[in-house]
Amino acid sequence: MSVIGKSIKLNNGTLIPFMGLGTWEVMNADEVVEEGLKVGYRLIDTAVLYDNEKLCGDGIINYLKKNTNSKREDIYYVTKLWNNQNGYENAKSAINECLKTVEGLGYIDLLLIHSPCEGKKMRLETWRAMQEAVEKGIVKSIGVSNYGINHLKELLSWDGLKIKPVVNEIEVSPWCMRDELCKFTKENDMQVIAYAPLSHAYRLQDEDAAKIAEKKNISVAQVLIRWSLQKGYIPIPKTKTLSRLPINLDVLSFQLSEDEMKQLDHPNVHDPSDWEVTTCP
Repeated sequence: MSVIGKSIKLNNGTLIPFMGLGTWEVMNADEVVEEGLKVGYRLIDTAVLYDNEKLCGDGIINYLKKNTNSKREDIYYVTKLWNNQNGYENAKSAINECLKTVEGLGYIDLLLIHSPCEGKKMRLETWRAMQEAVEKGIVKSIGVSNYGINHLKELLSWDGLKIKPVVNEIEVSPWCMRDELCKFTKENDMQVIAYAPLSHAYRLQDEDAAKIAEKKNISVAQVLIRWSLQKGYIPIPKTKTLSRLPINLDVLSFQLSEDEMKQLDHPNVHDPSDWEVTTCP
C-alpha cells in the first residue's frame, strides 16, 4: 500500500511522484512548469496534442539551471503519442521527435499512447515501437491513456508484450469514478493517473465539496485532489494561474473522513468533462 505524499513504485521498479501538474491548454507552460517545480511539483504531464512539449521542457531546464541542487532525475516528464502517430514506423519517428523537442532533458520518463481510437493493429504496432524505445534507454517507462478494460486485456494478453504498461491515465473525479476500470487497472499492477480531478473546473461550485472545503478552511480544488489521492490515484490537476499552484499542492496537511469521501462519491453518475473513448472498438 502506497503512502500518500510518497513516491509510488511502478511495476518496473521505478518511482513516480504521488501527484503532478497537468498542462492541457496551458500555453504559458514554461512559466507554469518552472513555478510549479519551484513550489514542489515533480511530475509534469504533457502530450504532442497539447502543442506545449517544448515549453514544458524549457520550464524544466530553466528550473534546473537556477536550482543547481536539483537534478534531472528528480523531475518526472510524461508525454503522449497522438492518434496520427500510431503504427510501428510512425511511432518510432514520433518518439524521436518527442525526444528532440525536449532534447535538453535527455530522456522521457513516461511515454503513453494517448488514446485507443486507432484500432487494435495500430495500438499493438505502436506498443512494439515504444518497447524498443525503452530498450534503447530513451524512454524509461511506457503506459497508456484513456484505455478501457478491453483495451488493457488486449495488450496484456498480446504475445508481443515484453514490457507491461505501468499506468493508465484516465479522467477520474467524483462524477466520473470509473470504479470498475480503476479496479481492473490496479489489480493488474498498473497505477491510475487521474486527469481532470477538478472535472475541468466544472464542479468547483459543487455544494457537497464546497461544504467540506468551508469546514476545513481549504479550497474545493484541494478537497477534490485529496479525494483522488485517498482513492489511491495519482492526480494531475492543471492551472494556468501561478498563485493556485501551491494551493493545489497543499493536500497533505488534512484528510477526508470516510463520511466525507462517501459524500463526494457519485458511483451512479458518469459525467466526464472531457472525451469518452474508453469504449472505442
